[in-house]
Amino acid sequence: MRKVVFVLLLFPSPYFGFSQNIKEASVETSIFGIQIGVLNIWTHNELKLFNQIVLRSEIGLGGPNTANIAPALALEPRWYYNLKARAKKGKRIDGNSGNYVSFRSSYHFYDVSEDDKNSLNNLLLAPTWGIRRNIGNHFNYEAGLGLGLGFGNDKERGINTIPYLSLKIGYRF
Repeated sequence: MRKVVFVLLLFPSPYFGFSQNIKEASVETSIFGIQIGVLNIWTHNELKLFNQIVLRSEIGLGGPNTANIAPALALEPRWYYNLKARAKKGKRIDGNSGNYVSFRSSYHFYDVSEDDKNSLNNLLLAPTWGIRRNIGNHFNYEAGLGLGLGFGNDKERGINTIPYLSLKIGYRF
């Protein structure tokens, strides 16, 4: 009788142990890295707010073309919505590898005296969707897209609808 009870206790234990790991699927506490895009370079930090939500802060240089590259700051709350599903399938979630939905806000600093030559909007607010995947232990790539509002600093530019596209490759420290 003792052998039967012992065997019955052993069989469910791997199942319960695996389900516990899926419940704990969560973003990392803090990630710091650098990413390079087509016309930009960023240093970033992702700070865990909840199990699937981070606040990403970025500082860097970027612009829509080579004539309009300027320093910029960005804040972006991100919801990594498929971490549990990726963990359940045995896919990597380290380094916040997964799909996300976010609300990007970025501010470009540029010289107002060159305003007539500059096509940058000072402020961009854009809901976005994207993916991040790891390449090895420290490298990653990201792709994101969205549609947002760009706010200029003068009356001529006003408020514009701006498409947002991001392709980046990076290194996580």
